[in-house]
Amino acid sequence: MNQLYGERDRIRGQEKTLIWLQTEMGELFEAYLKNNMNVLEEEVADVFAWLCSVCNLFGIDLEKVAWEKYPSICPKCQKSPCECSLR
Repeated sequence: MNQLYGERDRIRGQEKTLIWLQTEMGELFEAYLKNNMNVLEEEVADVFAWLCSVCNLFGIDLEKVAWEKYPSICPKCQKSPCECSLR
């Protein structure tokens, strides 16, 4: 993602890139409300791409931090599968 869009993302900046991510999250939720799986799949991909762009701009290694926080066990109850009560 950085190789493909990194220069454009840096020009756009952190704040505007975060706004784009938020916009894509809204579109994902709209697709969910309309129960449109085709659009939902597209929006999931868009959210992931924009999240990757945000991470690149902030120097965050998404794979590293995700696996550190969410290893093969739940970080709260320490079980797999998670046994935490539903919120």
